[in-house]
Amino acid sequence: MARHVQFGAVHSAEGFARGTHAGTVVDDAGRLRPARSDESVAVAAPSSRWISDAVEVGFPATEAILSWHAITPPGTWVRLEFSARRADGSWTAWFVLARWSEHDDAAAAARRTTVSGQRDADASVHADTFVAAEGRAFMAYRIRATFARDAGDADASLVTLGAMASALDDADPDDGAAPGGRGGIDTFDTFDAPEAPGARGIALDVPRFSQQLHRGAHLELGGGGEAWCSPTSTAMVLGFWDRLPSARLLAGIAAPNGDPQVVWAAAGCFDHDYGGTGNWSFNAAFAAAHGLEAFVTRLRSLDEAERFIAAGIPLIASVSFTRDELPEAGYVTAGHLLVIAGFAANGDVVVNDPAAPENAAVRRSYPRAAFERAWLRSVGGSGGVVYVMRPAEVPLPAAPGEERNW
Repeated sequence: MARHVQFGAVHSAEGFARGTHAGTVVDDAGRLRPARSDESVAVAAPSSRWISDAVEVGFPATEAILSWHAITPPGTWVRLEFSARRADGSWTAWFVLARWSEHDDAAAAARRTTVSGQRDADASVHADTFVAAEGRAFMAYRIRATFARDAGDADASLVTLGAMASALDDADPDDGAAPGGRGGIDTFDTFDAPEAPGARGIALDVPRFSQQLHRGAHLELGGGGEAWCSPTSTAMVLGFWDRLPSARLLAGIAAPNGDPQVVWAAAGCFDHDYGGTGNWSFNAAFAAAHGLEAFVTRLRSLDEAERFIAAGIPLIASVSFTRDELPEAGYVTAGHLLVIAGFAANGDVVVNDPAAPENAAVRRSYPRAAFERAWLRSVGGSGGVVYVMRPAEVPLPAAPGEERNW
């Protein structure tokens, strides 16, 4: 499980002003963007780039995942990179964690993608996750954002840019295996959190979509079915917050068995290098592009998850389990995303599980202890990863402890 977790984000003019600008400015709306020819900038540069100040973590961290809200008109994109400071004070190289474009223009350079094959003695990148090499934990980090455009006068901009740093128990981040939980069906320590309002007996009315309705469809997006648990879950939460497109806008999307909104979400989250729709950061960025404040973090327990349900906020959780570990599911998975929608009176977890064969069977209840193990496990699992997505006017619950993970 994730014993130590810290999440922090930069936003607004005050936040972005603290970084190093090279051809970038903060506009009147508090967004970071490239400077235009009629604007004076502190540093002249061939490209528009911003580097955050060093963010102190406070513990030896082993992994990091970025979250962002970017506005990317057609033909524009933003490249996001991460560098970590080791215990000896030296910095790693810059690692690319995303090249993000909402519109994903195949005819131009603006393709939504991560970059595989990044590895050196300090760290490696597994799709959306920076993983420190064994014995190379980091104590601080910086994020670099570079803006680009293929043609035209429009520019990309950043509304929010954040990172979750964590240290996982019993994990070997340099064993060559990617962290589990991005999607595709194929005794932990406890954390003593301060008492908070419980959510037992609360189940949020999240719309119910089955990924299996799309099995074998849209091979260019991974083929639907087992590969689409993440965007299906994201579509459910967008639907809960009334952020799905209108029927008119969905009319041109091929969905023979219904629910074109799931196809729409899959297309918007697809990572061309990873070759799938389960990129954690991309799902959060897609939700942010459609009206929600969204980020990826790790929680330490279902007690923390109850805080969100009590606040009216569903969560998308990454789980992995064998048939014996969670027989109620009826399948096994090395990585699967589903929605935590609430809790039964006895504390069991009420979920919207997109692995169900049809929409009517999506709402289920899983035993609390078994679900918590499947979600929090570090080896072969996600270590408690969740997507948090909600409108700006809906406040987050109070975060427990000194290490704020949201």
